[in-house]
Amino acid sequence: MTQLLIVGPPGAGKGTQASRIAQTFGIPTISTGDIFRSNIKEQTELGKQVTAILDAGDYVPDSLTNDLVEDRLAQADAQEGYLLDGYPRTEGQVEFLDAVNERRGRGLDAVVRLVADHDEVIRRLQLRAAEQGRSDDTDEAMRHRLEVYERETEPILAAYAARGVVVEIDGLGDIDEVTERILSALSVRGVAAG
Repeated sequence: MTQLLIVGPPGAGKGTQASRIAQTFGIPTISTGDIFRSNIKEQTELGKQVTAILDAGDYVPDSLTNDLVEDRLAQADAQEGYLLDGYPRTEGQVEFLDAVNERRGRGLDAVVRLVADHDEVIRRLQLRAAEQGRSDDTDEAMRHRLEVYERETEPILAAYAARGVVVEIDGLGDIDEVTERILSALSVRGVAAG
């Protein structure tokens, strides 16, 4: 069983690396955004609650996010582990995940933190915005998202760093090289694919 988190600023290649790590370990990548979209699409009871909250222009509260994540972690494909992306985002969510993992009988193996230079991340986001024709991705908006990421993520990373489970990885460079850095760093921690 392998239980991991991945964090990194927008544009650091987190989605690409998450899918590669998950494939290597044979575990699902679990993204809160994907969970929300899936529950909304399937019109589950939780999905209906999320829709009503989002339609009102509000943020989905921790309690509902926690319920969605717990439900997802209870599914068959997550019984041998998971890679969480986008959760936890608050200290309350960290505590909730700790409780879920305690019931599962195993804590987190590692928190993979992709580190990337701000200017390079902005360049990547600009390229992605141009390729996808996203006019809302202004430099100012991108810098704001990076600031929000840092503000929200720092307390979470501090909590996990105190436990000694954060693995910092240079997220810049060739995709294969970054994947190799991640897998090597996890292996050093004793987390290796079976």
